Amino acid sequence: MATTDRQATTLALAHALSAAERGLAVIPLSRTKLPALRSPHRSSGPDEPAPPPCHGECGRPGHGVYDATSDPARIRELFAAAPWATGYGIACGLPPHRLIGVDLDVKSGTDATGSLRELALRHLFTIPPTVVVLTPSGGRHLWLTGPPDAVIPNSAGRLAPGIDIRGAGGYLVGPGSRTEHGVYATAPGTEHLVPAPCPPSLLRLLLPPPRAPQPSTHPSVGNRGQGLVQFVLAAHEGQRNTRLFWAACRAYENGIGRALRAPLTDAAVHTGLTEREARATIASAARMTGHHP
Repeated sequence: MATTDRQATTLALAHALSAAERGLAVIPLSRTKLPALRSPHRSSGPDEPAPPPCHGECGRPGHGVYDATSDPARIRELFAAAPWATGYGIACGLPPHRLIGVDLDVKSGTDATGSLRELALRHLFTIPPTVVVLTPSGGRHLWLTGPPDAVIPNSAGRLAPGIDIRGAGGYLVGPGSRTEHGVYATAPGTEHLVPAPCPPSLLRLLLPPPRAPQPSTHPSVGNRGQGLVQFVLAAHEGQRNTRLFWAACRAYENGIGRALRAPLTDAAVHTGLTEREARATIASAARMTGHHP
């Protein structure tokens, strides 16, 4: 490994540990901005059957954003397993910050900053002072936070051309990361800020449109549990797993995780997930919140 790469890895680890001190969950990234650790479940040939879904239940690293952690010892382990890592990713949507990333791109001649300004004028919101990360291409990442009851999906260009959103299940390249195109850096004057709450009007634009809930077949789980089940039942394709993970986390945090495992599994299957996928996601939520699956 070249000396510069070794130095980049050391710096990336230092930045990742610093982010973890702020309560942010991180993973090591390669120079391509992709997770540095490959999946332990990849098939070795085109004729092999697809591996079963796993979000880290196997205990091995290589599950992308599902490996994200703020535990310093675990972060060191992940970087030790990926000595080629030159950057780190910050998982979005997780407590305590529930980070939302607004990625303002400048490639392909888009004016994402101007588009965001127009949206702000049209919907009467102002982006508060917050952490801003400058990308090597000249773009910007705005860090905002969301409320506990909102699951913001990832999207690309849905708000306007050049505006991508990093929400639950996504990650942002952390400042100090070195990639093929350069280094990500915190914008001057924002280094000591904390991520600001997302303006309510912008938050409404980021949320998926509501869908009529389906009747629940589990009336015994109580009002809080009923709401979480309905939340999963209302998931659109593309957000089913994210909604299930969020609902399961809230259930475990509220002490009703075990009671809701079966209702949440049934609700997820109703939306189109397999029972195995649903159980794996709920188990991931249990571990994320410090419970045994």
